[in-house]
Amino acid sequence: MDHICPICQTNNNQMAIDFAIEEFICSHCDKLITVGKTTASKTIKKPVENVVLEVGRKGILYGTEYWVMNIVIKKYGSDTFWREYALKDKAGNNIFLSESDGHWVVLCPVDFAFKEYKYYAEANGKNYRWYETTPCSIYAATGFFEDKLQFGLATYKEYVNGAEMISREEYGASKEFFNGKHISRSEIRKAFGIKELPYRTGIGIVQPFAYNVRQSTNIMAVTALLICLLQLYVVTSRSNQTVFEQNINFAEVNDKEMVSKSFTLSGGSAPLKIHAFSDVDNSWANVGVSLVNEKTNEVISASKDIERYSGFEDGESWSEGSKSEDFNICGIPGGTYHFLISAEKEGGVADPFKSGFRPEKGGFSIIQNETGTFFLQNDKDKSISSYTDKQALKNTIIEKTGLLNTPKEMGKLDSILINMVPDYGYPSKYEQNASVKIKAIWLPVSFWNFAIVLICLVLFAGLSYLAKRIFETNKWKNSSNSPYPSTN
Repeated sequence: MDHICPICQTNNNQMAIDFAIEEFICSHCDKLITVGKTTASKTIKKPVENVVLEVGRKGILYGTEYWVMNIVIKKYGSDTFWREYALKDKAGNNIFLSESDGHWVVLCPVDFAFKEYKYYAEANGKNYRWYETTPCSIYAATGFFEDKLQFGLATYKEYVNGAEMISREEYGASKEFFNGKHISRSEIRKAFGIKELPYRTGIGIVQPFAYNVRQSTNIMAVTALLICLLQLYVVTSRSNQTVFEQNINFAEVNDKEMVSKSFTLSGGSAPLKIHAFSDVDNSWANVGVSLVNEKTNEVISASKDIERYSGFEDGESWSEGSKSEDFNICGIPGGTYHFLISAEKEGGVADPFKSGFRPEKGGFSIIQNETGTFFLQNDKDKSISSYTDKQALKNTIIEKTGLLNTPKEMGKLDSILINMVPDYGYPSKYEQNASVKIKAIWLPVSFWNFAIVLICLVLFAGLSYLAKRIFETNKWKNSSNSPYPSTN
């Protein structure tokens, strides 16, 4: 398509497609030329500011190739401008790209007049709310035009429904109707291969919210329902389960760990509650518990101090601490486990039989307390027998060791038993706070975790509706028919 300017003789050959035009603006001298005439109507201001496309540029929108036919900058009032790019495809179909404050709308002409009422219009079964009626005129233009340019005052009336709009352009007795929708900046960049676009400010007339709030809320509601059903199943299918309970003597875990029997946890992840009790009195004890996953060998360790102190001061009694402590190992999944347990108490654990009398090949030890009572401990099973009759003890020693019952041997044994240093306070002082009781309970899934998830879902939905309302309020603040009451 060649159009030679009769004024400057420039060949305006910028279009790759051919279509009939009535006027064009010379790209060189900016004169408005009517096809078939040798004179210019007027000089037209060239579109420059924030214009990112040029006449003749090709782009692909929604799978169709379009070429830019013309560019028109329209003006409202003294300082409000927006840009309109007219596009045409090879089949002769026209669409328009309108850009204002960096927001883009693609507009398609429609061949019917939609129904208009006082504050809304109806088209394609949808109601569109009246946004604004804007009088405007052409400020600058360039390109090829199928109809004569109208430089007088035209009127746009726009109706909006979410990210869609319909509009009516009226100039004198002529009326044109359009259907428009939001198009993202990334789509414009991709379609025309451009990098720089006008800076975006404010909220566009059909700019959508960042995400679909109603759809997201529905997803959150379904998620909450599934979580409720899962929580209900877990709660009804399992109660508190005691997996371990045992009294452990401090002497049994002195300088070593006790390995518990294996136990199996079945079901979803849940806290494992550890209860520890020791009869401390103005003293302390410490318990260390390690949970071992027998499949993965993963170890989770925890320890707890048990302490209780009391006294009498300034005429008043006081106490602090407790003889029992509880703590949780959280988020334990199903599987097979065992415990490694260590414990100690204030003052440590002494074994009085280590310093007692040990006959050769006897397999036992003997001590005496301050009352004259003797105590014999079997090395094998740690059982203890007491003797108040020395002769009965001697008979047991002879029986267990095979010692000859001769005056010489009996004299030596009497000397040992007579000269034995008493262990004062045995056995009472060793029996005081001699053990710690440990009980492990696998709890049902925590309602607190369940509540946190539901609270987060409700907060997300509530904040989403609040954010969208603020977004829509700002979008409609320039409208004379905002559905959101002004707070001013």
